[in-house]
Amino acid sequence: MLRLTSGRLGSLLARCPIAALTTSSRVRMESQQSHEVVETVDMSRPLYYDRRDTPLPDKPYTDILSDADKSLKQKEKGPWIQLTNEEKITLYRLMFYQTYAEMKEPKGEWKTVVGGIFFFLGFTGLVVWWQRIYVYPPHPRTIDEDWQAMQLQRMLDMRVNPVQGFSAKWDYEKGQWK
Repeated sequence: MLRLTSGRLGSLLARCPIAALTTSSRVRMESQQSHEVVETVDMSRPLYYDRRDTPLPDKPYTDILSDADKSLKQKEKGPWIQLTNEEKITLYRLMFYQTYAEMKEPKGEWKTVVGGIFFFLGFTGLVVWWQRIYVYPPHPRTIDEDWQAMQLQRMLDMRVNPVQGFSAKWDYEKGQWK
């Protein structure tokens, strides 16, 4: 039975890394092994994502706008007839990374999956081949065709199961199967 005493528990907790939150939403891990600064994602804030089942992400794709983008956003508030097609596309790209057509087009991921399947099938075949050569014992002599022919002749000579079975299907006068 394993039981941690309060002294052992305290020593284990003292060795664990201590996380200190900073104002810049970074977590600094202070431990004996690592002195790195790790960037964390605040999951309470809205995130951008491209998904076909959720058409509008929580926030636009581009957060920081250039001067040209800001003037285009001001122009967006006016009538859309005054906007050119290129400006409309630029406004769309400020809000979204991909269109639905781009999200729906095949990515070629199936090739990786099929390649992985073939790789593991090939590896499994090599393992089976190696086992047949080095692990399994040689085949018994009873599997050979000569042995099976001799066994068949022996069973016929002994007239095994002559009423309904094996020997009932053999014609002993002609020396052939009925």
